[in-house]
Amino acid sequence: MRVKEMHPLCCITLESSPIGDTSPEVTTALSRACSVADLRSDVNAFGFTSSGSDSGAGSSGYAGVLCKWTNYGKGWRSRWFVLRNGVLSYSKIHRPENLTAGDDVRFIGDVSVGRLKRLNSCGSRSNKHQKGVGIVHLKISSFRESRSDSRRFYIFTATKTLHLRCSLKEERAAWIDALASARNLFPLRRLNDKLPIIPTDISLSTEKLKQRLLEEGTSEALIKDCEQIMLSEFSEIQGQVRLLCEERSNLLDTLRQLEAANIETEVSGAPTSRYQLTQHEFSDIQHSKYSEWSTTESSDDVEKQDLEEASEDEETYFFDTKDHFPCVINQSDVTDETNTKSLQFERRKKLPDPVEKEKGVSLWSMIKDNVGKDLTRVCLPVYFNEPISSLQKCFEDLEYSYLLDRAYQHGKEGNSLQRLLNVAAFAVSGYASSEGRHCKPFNPLLGETYEADYPEKGVRFFSEKVSHHPTLIACHCEGRGWKFYGDSNIRTKFWGRSIQLDPVGLLTLEFDDGEVFQWSKVTTSIYNLILGKVYCDHHGLMHIRGNRELSCKLRFKEQSILERNPRQVHGYVEDTNGKKHATLFGKWDDSMYYINGEGTSKTKDMVDENLLWKRTLPPANLTRYNLTSFAITLNELTPGLKKLPSTDSRLRPDQRHLENGEYDMANAEKLRLETRQRMSRKLQENGWKPRWFEKDGENGTYKYVGGYWEKRDAQDWEDCPNIFGEFREDIVNNNSTVGT
Repeated sequence: MRVKEMHPLCCITLESSPIGDTSPEVTTALSRACSVADLRSDVNAFGFTSSGSDSGAGSSGYAGVLCKWTNYGKGWRSRWFVLRNGVLSYSKIHRPENLTAGDDVRFIGDVSVGRLKRLNSCGSRSNKHQKGVGIVHLKISSFRESRSDSRRFYIFTATKTLHLRCSLKEERAAWIDALASARNLFPLRRLNDKLPIIPTDISLSTEKLKQRLLEEGTSEALIKDCEQIMLSEFSEIQGQVRLLCEERSNLLDTLRQLEAANIETEVSGAPTSRYQLTQHEFSDIQHSKYSEWSTTESSDDVEKQDLEEASEDEETYFFDTKDHFPCVINQSDVTDETNTKSLQFERRKKLPDPVEKEKGVSLWSMIKDNVGKDLTRVCLPVYFNEPISSLQKCFEDLEYSYLLDRAYQHGKEGNSLQRLLNVAAFAVSGYASSEGRHCKPFNPLLGETYEADYPEKGVRFFSEKVSHHPTLIACHCEGRGWKFYGDSNIRTKFWGRSIQLDPVGLLTLEFDDGEVFQWSKVTTSIYNLILGKVYCDHHGLMHIRGNRELSCKLRFKEQSILERNPRQVHGYVEDTNGKKHATLFGKWDDSMYYINGEGTSKTKDMVDENLLWKRTLPPANLTRYNLTSFAITLNELTPGLKKLPSTDSRLRPDQRHLENGEYDMANAEKLRLETRQRMSRKLQENGWKPRWFEKDGENGTYKYVGGYWEKRDAQDWEDCPNIFGEFREDIVNNNSTVGT
């Protein structure tokens, strides 16, 4: 009689059968693969022998070929898996040497022996040494079957998820049975359970000693003294034993934590000292779906999500820098988190729910429909846009403006090095929001403006499109003791499958004490425009020049096809004599750190890392635009913005319709405004000048002339044109001084 029970670890239904009653599916898979005894001739052909017989699942090992998901570029790849002593190891090359002599190994799947023969013949032609790829400790792992595919199953660890696929469903049953048998070697116990290793039943009996002393004629008083001495000594020894047991218990708890954190170190060769598991992280692991006591089955959606996050054999090791690196800045010092002025409203946390259901657009069909047409007059649908303009995206670079507040304070205290380090972190932080952003912002109309007053951040920002051909955007921002301004233009190069964006322009940061820093942005490339998953990368050299002693150079490393640790940024701070005072490193989409003096980018050399900047977590309600929490607030019409100038981006109709999910109206308005925009060149040729910026004769950059916020307080917008209204061609021909 079969008893159906739920395995507490792997969250799948197992069949517990009486002795001698074996599942027919598992038996079939194992019998087809055969044991070493049945395949002795094949095994001997590879140079190893078996000295033992099949002694059951508890003492035998299992081996076979499984398909492992790597990534979308390589898909499913065959790997050689060996299960032995509660450890599952796998490698790219299925070498027979992995099965040492004397091991009782059973093969699962028909392909195992044939695959070994083929690989052995290939190995005879090539002696290239192949390392193992990874190992999984079943003691701290869980596994379960896929409900959508009868051949797939998953193995969960604290750091990764293995997606595995068998040739037949019978083979999957055999592997699950083998994993369950191996896992049963370890007692199922919660990680926080008290181990029963402290003896509680230790007792001392002195009756035999007392009887012997009486036989020898010892007096009762002397016997009692001896008995007291023995009991006292025993009590002291018992206390020492209990203390040692408690230390052993604590040591075992620590070892379990380290094993969960260092599961990859045996393969990658990473130094063990680089891994630390905090109590908070350990608690997260304990209660997550990877916990050995988890009984919550993930849905197919979660399986797909895990599949997307799986990487090529996960040979590269990572660690959580958030808790590992010491941070020199206290949370109370982060001025971004403290409000100097209390807001009378709460900024929104998500975009409005769409009114209509969005229809996808095929890029191929658009190219086909517009062959032979003037592409400058082709209006792309709003499907390719995100609901913010390029003017607003300029302000998005100041999301982490608290770094400039911090830099200002360091400068006041006379610490020039810390000031420049925070400026460098600010220059890198502006790229973090581009991760996962595949839609383009709206191209502003000539004369379009955008204001942003964020008293909780202590900044006021203003930008204007000052030229249409070439497209130029000028901005000006005032903060706590600093000013940030500049203009930008982008030169594009199309390479067939990718597009390269080269920013042209100079950004200037000026502190109230007279120190000035200037830099230009690096190159941005967008890949897989036609086929594959679209992604962007930033690469090149950023040189932050100061007007005093120190300057900084940052190298954005270009991502290669085989790059396993992309988005790296490395640099250093040096003085006018070329002496390096600090080394910076990190990722432009995650965090930046520094060490004092000259260092390298190797992990082993980073012993005194200090956190400069950490990216904020993404919002809970992500849309296809992947806007950050800060970007979601940029186009919001808050109560204090009731009387904006008619040129503000928030009043642009096609952008507003797209944000509201009114896609048909957004496309219609976009077509109307782009028709109007094509007439802007005539305005510029007739002597049009920007309203709030003027070109500096010294370096040709645009600078803020002032007056906007005064007009804002007076709500005097009579001289602002209605650039989003109906277009009148007579204005272009007759009015040559619009906006002056």
